[in-house]
Amino acid sequence: MTTGGQPAKQLRRTLGVGDAVVIGLSSMIGAGIFAALAPAARAAGAGLLIGLAAAGVLAYCNASSSARLAALYPASGGTYVYGRERLGEFWGYLAGWGFVVGKTASCAAMALTVGTYAWPAHAHVVAVTSVLALTVVNYLGVQKSTWLARSIVAAVLLVLTAVVVAAFVFGAPDLAANLTTWHGISAGGVLQSAGLLFFAFAGYARIATLGEEVRDPARTIPRAILIALAVTLAVYAGVAVAVLGVLGPRRVASTATPLVDAVRIAGAGWLVPIVAVGAVLAALGSLLSLLLGVSRTALAMARDRHLPRQLDAVHSRFAVPHRAELAVGLVAASLAATVDLRGAIGFSSFAVLVYYAVANASAFTLRPEEGSLPKFIPVFGALGCVVVAFALPLTSVIAGAAFLVLGAAVYWSRRLLRR
Repeated sequence: MTTGGQPAKQLRRTLGVGDAVVIGLSSMIGAGIFAALAPAARAAGAGLLIGLAAAGVLAYCNASSSARLAALYPASGGTYVYGRERLGEFWGYLAGWGFVVGKTASCAAMALTVGTYAWPAHAHVVAVTSVLALTVVNYLGVQKSTWLARSIVAAVLLVLTAVVVAAFVFGAPDLAANLTTWHGISAGGVLQSAGLLFFAFAGYARIATLGEEVRDPARTIPRAILIALAVTLAVYAGVAVAVLGVLGPRRVASTATPLVDAVRIAGAGWLVPIVAVGAVLAALGSLLSLLLGVSRTALAMARDRHLPRQLDAVHSRFAVPHRAELAVGLVAASLAATVDLRGAIGFSSFAVLVYYAVANASAFTLRPEEGSLPKFIPVFGALGCVVVAFALPLTSVIAGAAFLVLGAAVYWSRRLLRR
């Protein structure tokens, strides 16, 4: 890729399969599993287990499309690059716009989650500190970020394992009954729960956005995406069954901390502070990987002049897009300091689903000699993204659509001015 007639500055390929899997796991196994079960239970009751399976199938389609495209286009930017190369500049731009701005808001939301669990009375201060600290970690190099991500993933997996063991070892007398309470479940509720739970799977795209920094991307990226997705689905299923079995659908729906309540009700009260610490670590892991992914997409868009070209810079020593990382970190920290972004998660989810719809549409155009997928995978993935996006609450749909229209208006205005 060139920029202004000069070869684009390239990132260093240092990540293997294990590193990429860890980054994917730290993106998916994060704050979502601690926060998404309650709203999913309010939408579908015990039917959230069906919603989880549906979200997993949709995530598989998206992962397969993203993996095949990432093998062909192993450059930073993910679906921004795929859409641009396969569908045209506008669709790539729209995907990148949705990812950068929507996920920057998600960075602030994850930071606020850290603050809420760690020090509720000063949640905004903790949130800003978290964003700035992890921005420094990313600035010092992606390998340092990967080592921190590996430590966080290991700790969170231990906490989630403890929750599942506590539920099934200590359990509750009505565990079986809670898992078979299916009355009052509707198709719309299950679909909405799938949309809410899908948000927790979305991190596998973070592997694709690091395509310029992995070794042997044609093999590494597809393997890492599918391994990370399979591990995440198994973990989520175990936790969902354990929490539902102990608390029952109504109790899960009415609490903001279902995992903490589950270990307490199961008779393992000593685990409560450990689970709370696990929630903080999970949110930090998600925030770390979000900052990584957003900065790489910002770098790719800056290279094509869809974002300020000053962001098109790779540090000579640390080999990271340092200006993009600083810009994303500062914007996220500013939002975390001033705004409660929990209400913004809905429109962020809408933008993410549009992002993946573009990825599936791009994969549909692959030819056999390019390693195309069975056509039903990208078709099902694209349709599923659209259906789930419009199953979100109406306010989220309206806000997300308005946000994308604004991005499109900026794009076409710039084109007219250039002409």
